[in-house]
Amino acid sequence: MDDEALLTVNELAEALEVTPRTIRFYEQKGLIQPRRAGTVRVFTRRDRARLLLILRGKRLGFSLRDIREYLDLYDADPMQREQVRLLLGKVRARIAALERQRRDIEQATAELRDIESQAEAALAQHRAATGRDIRDGTKR
Repeated sequence: MDDEALLTVNELAEALEVTPRTIRFYEQKGLIQPRRAGTVRVFTRRDRARLLLILRGKRLGFSLRDIREYLDLYDADPMQREQVRLLLGKVRARIAALERQRRDIEQATAELRDIESQAEAALAQHRAATGRDIRDGTKR
């Protein structure tokens, strides 16, 4: 895509493998601002790059507020120092949150495995005592 190439919402959606509705959503939120060519909204290379950043940010779990703040700093700071500082802080916070979630998931998984073992033991005990499977009542 050259610097002067303009894309319609459908072309941009196809290029980025998202729906036109997704693009309109981010446009409505003010994260991208397409130009107009008559009555058609067209997107520039810069809009495409911004949308890629938005999609990546969402995939990594950042809020729209975080993404907006990052994009706004890009426009305000040509040297991008503040943008990089903000990004570093947000990335570190996101990593910490994901690590907490991983610990929580590991703990929940361990608890569920313990419950699973207890339930299997209870079923085995019932089968041994009655000769019947508690799950379906059949003789074993």
